[in-house]
Parts: sequence; structure tokens; C-alpha cells
Amino acid sequence: MAENSIKYEKVSFVASDHPDAESAAERLIGRYGNTDPDAADAIVALGGDGLMLQTLHDHMKNHTPIYGMHRGSVGFLMNEYDEDDLHERLAAAKISVIHPLRMQALGVDGERYEALAINEVSLFRGSYQAAKLKISVDEKLRLQELICDGVLVATPAGSTAYNLSAYGPILPINAQLLALTPISPFRPRRWRGALLPNEAKVHLEVLEADKRPVNAVADHAEFRSILEVKIEEDASIDLHMMFDSDHALDERILAEQFLY
Repeated sequence: MAENSIKYEKVSFVASDHPDAESAAERLIGRYGNTDPDAADAIVALGGDGLMLQTLHDHMKNHTPIYGMHRGSVGFLMNEYDEDDLHERLAAAKISVIHPLRMQALGVDGERYEALAINEVSLFRGSYQAAKLKISVDEKLRLQELICDGVLVATPAGSTAYNLSAYGPILPINAQLLALTPISPFRPRRWRGALLPNEAKVHLEVLEADKRPVNAVADHAEFRSILEVKIEEDASIDLHMMFDSDHALDERILAEQFLY
């Protein structure tokens, strides 16, 4: 978590198609102006977590920090909405630097795919039949056969999203870890996943792929009928998320672990 020393005078606004987000963007642009994203000091995203993820993907290469304000449904990655003192709030915000996962997938037809994921990479069964998967970590076989609805690899930022709903662990935002979490595992019955070092290379192979089709998803990008997937953190890509000091992401992730 880094402190800011920049004055954020040039701001670019993006909004979801939710009416509350669109009207908020109109008011904020009228008050603060609207700079082209490539020339902005910060991007303000108005919506929910889906918009935040999309904005991070859209501006992954220009390193512009992104400050989300909640004008959508789910807002775990967003700050509270307030139209006043925006430049001062941006200057006082703390920055969390996160790294995406890079997924490389091979289809049963020989097609190769590559995508980045900020939250998680997931494999899902593509038919009524349970998936059968083989799991290796750093080229060492760890699980010969997992019979399940699927499996996912989540970053700390994504650990409170789908990973949490699949009963995976919540990871502090600055933890050098990845969560490997099964989705509705049938066998082995007692296996509930694993915590991996963030430099781990995960290799997921689909068994009986013709009979039991499996799809792969990297955040919002989906690829059907996959034969194998390789996943690792791409530490060369820095994503900067801005949070109010009294609404910091690391504190909210920590507090989430004590909810019941």
C-alpha cells in the first residue's frame, strides 16, 4: 500500500450503463471536467465491481491509477460515493498495487488462447457430466484426479469474489499467495484446496476431454472445450487501485474474515 504525493488535477470519468452511474458521471464531469484517459492523472470509475474490473483491463498498459466510486450493485472494490472534494480525496487516497494472472489455454481443436485475469482463472464443466482434472504445481503432480464442477486460481484481490463463494480462503491484499480452490468437489471428498506462493506455476489438465468438456474463464473472457490451462502471476504488470484511507482494501479484506 503506497501513499500518494501527486496532485490529481486531470481526471477521466468512466461509468457503467446503470442510470445512477450515468447521472453521477454527468454531474461530476460538469463539476470537474473530463480528461482523455491517456492524459489523466487518475481515472474515476462509477459503477460496481464489474466496471472496476473492466476499467482495470482497459487501462492495464498505461499505469493510470483507478479510483472507484460505488454506483452499482456489488461494490467491494469501490469507495463510497461523494461528489465533494474529489481532487483532495484522490490526493489523500492510498494505492494498492496488484498483479494479474496470465492464463494460457489449449483447446481440444489445437487452438491456443491467452488472457489476463485480475480476480481469478476458473475451469468449469461444460455439460451435465462432472469434470475430471489433473493438477500440477511447478511441474510436480499434486492431484492425479479431481472430480468436480470445476476449479479456480484466485489472486488476493479476487479472493473475496467467486473464490469466497466457493468456500476458498480470503487472502490479505498484500499476501504473496494465490488460492487454488475446487468448485463443488466430489472426489477426493476431503480436499478443499490449497494456498500457493504467488510465483507458483499451475498446470490444469482436463481428463476425458471429449466425454467431459470443460470451459476456461479468465475474469470475463471465456474459452470453450479446453484441453489444458497454465496459470501464473504476471509480476511485470502493475495495476494501481486507489482507496480512501478510512476505506482501505486491506482493512476490508481483513474485516471480511470476521463476518458470520
